[in-house]
Amino acid sequence: MNWYSQIHHYSIPTRIVFGPGAVKLLGGYLSEHGLKRPLLVTDGWVAGMDFFRAIVKDLESKGLDISIFNQMKKNPVKSDVLAGDIEYRNSECDCVVGIGGGVPMDVARAIVLRVNHRRDLFDYDDLLDGWKLVTGEVPHFVTIPTTSGTGSEVGRSAIVSEDESRKKRILFHPKLLAKQVFADPELTYELPAHVTAATGMDALTHNMEAFLAKGFNPVADGIALEAIGMISRYLERAVCNPDPESRGGMMLASMMGAMAFQKGLGIVHSLAHPLSTLADVHHGLANAIMIPFGMNYNYPGSENRFERMAVSISSGTGKANLKLEGKDIPAYLTELNTKIRIPGKLSSIGITQGQIPALTELALADFCLPSNPRPVPAEAISELYTSAL
Repeated sequence: MNWYSQIHHYSIPTRIVFGPGAVKLLGGYLSEHGLKRPLLVTDGWVAGMDFFRAIVKDLESKGLDISIFNQMKKNPVKSDVLAGDIEYRNSECDCVVGIGGGVPMDVARAIVLRVNHRRDLFDYDDLLDGWKLVTGEVPHFVTIPTTSGTGSEVGRSAIVSEDESRKKRILFHPKLLAKQVFADPELTYELPAHVTAATGMDALTHNMEAFLAKGFNPVADGIALEAIGMISRYLERAVCNPDPESRGGMMLASMMGAMAFQKGLGIVHSLAHPLSTLADVHHGLANAIMIPFGMNYNYPGSENRFERMAVSISSGTGKANLKLEGKDIPAYLTELNTKIRIPGKLSSIGITQGQIPALTELALADFCLPSNPRPVPAEAISELYTSAL
């Protein structure tokens, strides 16, 4: 029997149940832990899917009293979290189940924080040492991913924007780790190809940037290298000719990326975040467009690490005649984007030259930039946006 057709249990450190049909174990898990009134946090798209309705029906058949919160922006803001907290309290819930991609996971995790921490939400901003204020208990938290991109299901942070300025804030604490993850690749089978492509490139960006990030974390490096190889093996297949193995492989690689990037991220994310803030571009798509340019910028000084990534990519594809070198990675990424029909330029998604100064200002202040392996002055950021235009 193949690995991708079985249920697997493991922890690093979050407890994970991975495999087809894993989500069917949710109801029993909640009942075993004495939890009776879960708040299911998801987005409007997932809430309309057959698999979500099946989850609700299964939980109700087990006598659980379900509440659903699915009102959130494409890039979540503080008011989304506060509304979810009101739903949790009004429905007298006793746990939170985040179901979806990065947005519902961020909102769900922030609700988990908010329930018993009543200061202004952004008092807990990690960049302001707000994690020190996370002293109370948090509700029981379970996550169920429906995309293979952010890996937020195994994370301990939530990115939420200010309502008016759309400035991104990061909420972080080990208490915000899910107590249980049900990672069921079958929930990704209905994803449109363009979503699979964008989220898959997001996962690749996480792993590549984590491997290149400053600092010492050999465990994260090892996870990232393995995941880079897996994505090179599975992403194009998952987009163009999906099957259970490619869907399962991408879900694993996505979770691995979130485990790896505790080491840090870098310039690609710093370029991508402002695109979401100012132009509401999907985060995965923003990363996908910018990663060839960011990797090209980071090659000088990181040649050895690029060679190691090239080995992972080459071995992952399984093509004996593919002898990728580190310097070829930006071109490889451009070609991969083309194969999975990701736009190659920012202009194709409506970004204009006039937006570059504002984008540059936000990128320069982004929280991912300090861990980039190479210094990034403002003029370099502006040039990268211009090149990508």
